[in-house]
Amino acid sequence: MGKETFGFAAYDKSGSHKPITFQRRDVLASDIEIEIIYTGVCHSDIHSIRAEWSDNPPYPLATGHEIVGKVAAVGSDVKKFKVGDFAAVGCMVDSCGTCEECKNGMEQFCLNSATFTYGSPLRIEGHGCTEHVTQGGYSKTIVVREQFALVVPEKLHDQLAATAPLLCAGITLWNPLETQCGRDLSGKKLGIVGLGGLGHMGVRLGKAMGAHVTVISRSHAKKKEALEGLGADDFVATGVEGELEKVKNSMDFIIDTVSAKHDLAPLIACLSFRGKYIVVGAPEKMQEIHNSWFLYKSISYSGSLIGGVDQTQRMLDFCAEHGVVCDIEMIGFDQIDKAHERVLNADVKYRFVLDVGNYQVPAN
Repeated sequence: MGKETFGFAAYDKSGSHKPITFQRRDVLASDIEIEIIYTGVCHSDIHSIRAEWSDNPPYPLATGHEIVGKVAAVGSDVKKFKVGDFAAVGCMVDSCGTCEECKNGMEQFCLNSATFTYGSPLRIEGHGCTEHVTQGGYSKTIVVREQFALVVPEKLHDQLAATAPLLCAGITLWNPLETQCGRDLSGKKLGIVGLGGLGHMGVRLGKAMGAHVTVISRSHAKKKEALEGLGADDFVATGVEGELEKVKNSMDFIIDTVSAKHDLAPLIACLSFRGKYIVVGAPEKMQEIHNSWFLYKSISYSGSLIGGVDQTQRMLDFCAEHGVVCDIEMIGFDQIDKAHERVLNADVKYRFVLDVGNYQVPAN
C-alpha cells in the first residue's frame, strides 16, 4: 500500500465519526492521486454506516462519493490529467472492464461487481480484488484509476463546492432524463416527486432540458422555493384535497426521488398515455404495486441507478454549459454527525458539502 492519509470514519452502526489514519494504495501507471478539496454528504453515506443496506458494513468506514479535488500525482500512462488539474470522483472507482455492461459504459451494473468508492473490496490493476476495503471522500486524499476520474469543466472551476454533489445527486437524475426521457424535453411535462437533494437537481436539469416541470410534494411548505427559487413551472401538494386531480393524466414522465415508503397509486394516475414512472429513491420497505395501474394506459414503471463514467462526464459538461449546480451548505469534519442528523430530518437546502481542503490535520 502507498502513503498515509487522514479522514473521519464511522466505527459502528451508531454512525458516530472519529478520526482515522489509513493507507491509500500506491499510484500505479494508470492512476492519479487527488488531494480532496470538497466532498458532498449523501444520504447513501448514512444508509451505509447505519447498516441499512448491508448487515455487516466493513468498519471503520470513511464514506463520501461526491469528490472534487486537485491532482497531486499521476502515473506514467496517464493522458487525461496533469498535476494541478481539477478532478472529480463519483460513486465508483473501478469495475471489471470486461463484461457487457462495462463495455457499454454502464459500469455501475458491472456483472462482476463495480468497485464503489467506499465499502467495496479494493481492486488493484493486475491483482484483481484484494482483502482491503475502499475508503471514500471523508478524507484528505484518494487514489483512483484515470478511467474513473472525471474532468471538471473550466466553467465550474469557480463553483467547485457546488459541483461536488453533482457526482451522485446530479448523475442520479441525469441518467433517467437522458436515457429514459430523451434529454431534449421541449414540450414535455415532467413531474418530480420530492424536493430534497435529488429533487432539486431534477428541477434544475429538467428545466435546462426544456421540460415543463411540476414539483409534487406533501404540502405547500416548499412551494415558494420550488417556483421562485428553482424555477419550477407548477407545484402540487399531495396532502391538499383535489390538487392531484388537476394534473391527472397530464405528465409524460415522473421521477420519484423519495426514499420513504409512500402511496404510488395517485402519483401514477398523473401520467398520460404511455407515460413513464421512474424511481430513483430507495425506500427501506417494499412498495405496493398493482398491474392494473399500468395496463390501461400502457404506462411503464422502472428504476435508475447513478450512471456510468462517460455518462457522468456528459452530465458535468452539460451542467457547465447550462449553469446547473447544487444549492449547498458548507460544513467541517467536526460537523459530520450533526449534518447526518439534519439530513434525516430533511433540514438542509439541499446538500451538505465537507470543506476538506481547509481542514488542518492535527499534529501527532
